[in-house]
Amino acid sequence: MIRLRPAAERGRTRFDWLDSRHTFSFGDYHDARHMGFRSLRVINDDIVDPGTGFGTHPHRDMEILTLVLDGALEHKDSTGAAGVIRPGDIQRMSAGTGIRHSEYNHSKTEPVHFLQIWIIPEARGLQPGYAQVHIPADERRGRLRLLASRDGRDGSVSINQDATVHTALLEPGRKVEHAIARGRGAWVHVASGTARIGDLPLGPGDGAVIEDESRIVVTGSAAAGAGGAAGGAAADPEPAEILIFDLA
Repeated sequence: MIRLRPAAERGRTRFDWLDSRHTFSFGDYHDARHMGFRSLRVINDDIVDPGTGFGTHPHRDMEILTLVLDGALEHKDSTGAAGVIRPGDIQRMSAGTGIRHSEYNHSKTEPVHFLQIWIIPEARGLQPGYAQVHIPADERRGRLRLLASRDGRDGSVSINQDATVHTALLEPGRKVEHAIARGRGAWVHVASGTARIGDLPLGPGDGAVIEDESRIVVTGSAAAGAGGAAGGAAADPEPAEILIFDLA
């Protein structure tokens, strides 16, 4: 079973400095049909204006992943970790018994666009922690690359849950296949570009839940109406950036 979660139906929070889309219920957006999927609780698609951001605030008992799609995000937290997250980086913050952090647009002139993902940990009261890894585009182009896993294998960040997160950059016609073990489910999120699962088209921000399937094949596709300049050759389309969550 494959079911679409359209980007246009997501919740939305707008402030003068923030435009945030919520795949699942979050903050003032509540939809009993979309409270998460298995241990995947939040996918927030955030755009933050230059020189602004989220002031210091607390979290606990959550595995928080951050991926920057465009721009740069500055991070500081109460573990002493601090740095700048850029495209190609995967950041993991284990909130555990409690952590305080801030997130600001690192640029004074350009917006930052990023995904923040929350995964419910397998136990409460864990030790807080932080990790950040850079994964070059060449390791993601045309193939699945592991971003996060329980054991931190293959250069991924470790998370306290029986879950994996893969990513891929898919040009039109390029495909990746992911096997799903019996009893597990998957969620596909298109961070940018366009793709399809079988005959199901997916655009930026679209998601799809997959259950009772042994495998999925995701293929990059050209955006509808894409073409080159008048009288010239078609421009090379940007590859689709996809995420696959495999969840117990």
